[in-house]
Amino acid sequence: MEDNRRKVDQLSNGKLGYVWIPNTGGPGFVSFNRYYFAQQDKAGAVIDERFNGGGLLDDYMVDLMVRRLRAALTNEVPEGRALRLPAGILGPKALLINEMAGSGGDFFPWVFRHQQVGPLIGTRTWGGLVKSSVHYAFIDGGSMTAPDNAVFDPEKQKWVAENEGIAPDIEQKIDAVSVSKGIDLQLEKAVQEVLKLVEKEPVHDIKHPPYSRPAVKN
Repeated sequence: MEDNRRKVDQLSNGKLGYVWIPNTGGPGFVSFNRYYFAQQDKAGAVIDERFNGGGLLDDYMVDLMVRRLRAALTNEVPEGRALRLPAGILGPKALLINEMAGSGGDFFPWVFRHQQVGPLIGTRTWGGLVKSSVHYAFIDGGSMTAPDNAVFDPEKQKWVAENEGIAPDIEQKIDAVSVSKGIDLQLEKAVQEVLKLVEKEPVHDIKHPPYSRPAVKN
């Protein structure tokens, strides 16, 4: 994760952040919160959910990623930059997906696309979003799982992701030769695409208005 963060920083000349989301459970939320808010000085971000192991049905992280500038806060540090509100990376984003992301890792890119956060890049997710629950215990200590809750789109009246996965907007596969050389084609493609979006939606410096001086008479 740190190698990828440094790589994105290098390829973007310091403009972009990198956030890996290993799952949609507790560890995934911890990783997101730690890296998303620690890089809020960046103009955009590559969000990486490849190999996402699932967990919960997350829209919490996506809700934070669609927020736009609301206000700003002065900085008491001399010559300090104003602080943007809400917190977080407010610029463009892209989401990396692959065939090893499923369950909550299927739903996360679906919500990312539904909320129009940015492009999905990589390969189709594996398409296993129906919950598997353990209801039936066997006398030998084993158990049998059964399909449980399924996610659907109430507007389009369609089941979400099951047996289909979530397809990328920009397909980018990896190959053994590139991997053997330490080259992540998907990561590099995401950096290229987010930088294009940053050019269209640059982050401008925020300046406070003149301070009021009610005691001064004109």
